[in-house]
Amino acid sequence: MEKRRVVVTGLGALTPVGNTTDEFWDALQRGKSGIGPITRFDATGYPTRIAGEVRGFDPLTFVDRKEARRLDPYLQYAIAGAVMAVEDASLDVSKVDATRFGVLVGSGIGGITTLLDTHKVLIGKGPDRVSPFFIPMLIINMASGLISMRFGARGPNSSVVTACATGNHAIGDAARIIERDDADVMIAGGAEAIIVDLTFAGFCAMKAMSMRNEEPTKASRPFDAGRDGFVCGEGAGLMVLESLPHARARDARIYGEVIGYGMTGDAHHMTAPDPEGDGAARAMAAALRDAGIGPTEVQYINAHGTSTPYNDKFETLAIKRVFGDHARRLAVSSTKSMTGHLLGAAGGIEAIATLLALHHGVLPPTINYETPDPDCDLDYVPNQARKQAIDVAMSNAFGFGGTNATLAFRRYPG
Repeated sequence: MEKRRVVVTGLGALTPVGNTTDEFWDALQRGKSGIGPITRFDATGYPTRIAGEVRGFDPLTFVDRKEARRLDPYLQYAIAGAVMAVEDASLDVSKVDATRFGVLVGSGIGGITTLLDTHKVLIGKGPDRVSPFFIPMLIINMASGLISMRFGARGPNSSVVTACATGNHAIGDAARIIERDDADVMIAGGAEAIIVDLTFAGFCAMKAMSMRNEEPTKASRPFDAGRDGFVCGEGAGLMVLESLPHARARDARIYGEVIGYGMTGDAHHMTAPDPEGDGAARAMAAALRDAGIGPTEVQYINAHGTSTPYNDKFETLAIKRVFGDHARRLAVSSTKSMTGHLLGAAGGIEAIATLLALHHGVLPPTINYETPDPDCDLDYVPNQARKQAIDVAMSNAFGFGGTNATLAFRRYPG
């Protein structure tokens, strides 16, 4: 059976550079950084004291006060992203076959705030004071569950947990569900809220994060020779995917088409990427095969681009392996230079950035690119957005455990 075509009709972004998709896109075009001093907890004494926090978010815009108290921040973010995506899609859920309307939203870590707060209650007040909502607030698949309840989506309901590749896997898996005719509409993406003391202590112990504390807006600098680690971020990136016939039947605005999805494993190391870029390269190659296109048809890649010494070097190597001479003609940028690394939500917001680049013909920049690295020698759209009409773009996401996912999109019509 020929696979059905899948398009994206709604976008919902909650990020360190903006609490709506429009704010997010405007900030990316202006090269605005969302990185600043941590306010979520007292970071005095931590080697890293900066992050990309969501600012000015009011959960009561999306849920009532009683429900908000029962929701971990990552669940609040996920619901906000879903509501914005459905509204952006102008989707009247009452007219959608509920049994063919599904949700697939993931997170890298889930309800860590709830876990820490509840542990304090347990130690200080005893087990009988632990909330009956503790487990539901903690578990990662509850994002998909609550979103399905919100919109009456009774079709496929699942979740994915693949560290920093979560958002891409969720979108790719949701697209596959529609391709094989198990759903007409899916809400998919990722949400993350991990700016808490324990998480930061763990990442600091790994020596994975930037320590450029005195210059927070310059700390995330993918592909730059002076990069010294990633900057943690939080938020959500969700989208509405539909079969092309379903979208056409309701005359929906279409941002782009999902044409390819590749997923691989490094089988190399718990946290470090394969030094030959093998898994990343095979993920990109798999996405090209799935799309039925050649390397020269791709014009832009939204890179994983974490600003760590290893990732940026090996991702560049992987791109060269897949695209050969065409790698020199590709535009490659990392929006993490502005948002920081949203872990399980990174793939979601970066897929949104990729679709908007296709839709508007504007490539977001890699800011803070000041000193070229001989190992990172591609066109990283340095420092300023670039007006450039493109037809095909890809978005990479690679996670701890060696899990890799690449999405390929085409401008619509196409």
